[in-house]
Amino acid sequence: MNNQVLACKVSKEWVDYNGHMNDAAYAKVFSMAVDALMGKIGLDSDSIDKLSYTIYTLETHLCYLKEAHEGQDLNVEVHLLDRDAKRLHVFFTMKNDNDEAIATSEQMLMGIGTVEGRPAPFPESVSDNVQKLEDMSAGHEIPQQAGRTICIRKK
Repeated sequence: MNNQVLACKVSKEWVDYNGHMNDAAYAKVFSMAVDALMGKIGLDSDSIDKLSYTIYTLETHLCYLKEAHEGQDLNVEVHLLDRDAKRLHVFFTMKNDNDEAIATSEQMLMGIGTVEGRPAPFPESVSDNVQKLEDMSAGHEIPQQAGRTICIRKK
């Protein structure tokens, strides 16, 4: 298991009046990365139905670092910062075709039993794959943008 979860191109529809990818498109790409991560840990659409289990996003924090432009290749990597029996604290990094970080998204994801519609521990097969993701993320530095809060710094 590697840490790349998504590769895509900046589509024309994602570009705004400033000539670069708009803020909502960054959020869309990170949402697509969550879907790809779900597949990577064993929660594709068939498994969601079979296991009666899915993942919801509880919180997200985006940082915009550089512009992206129409047709540009994007790659999104994920690192697991923390986990428990039913939650994942993940950090996504969006990179451009020069392998430069252009945006990050820190997210808290919650496992949900779809029959009850309530938080529930990861099924064993998913938990095993989450462990692989945790092992792959071990030893990585905590990203500079992780854990940030939004505020106006007073002088």
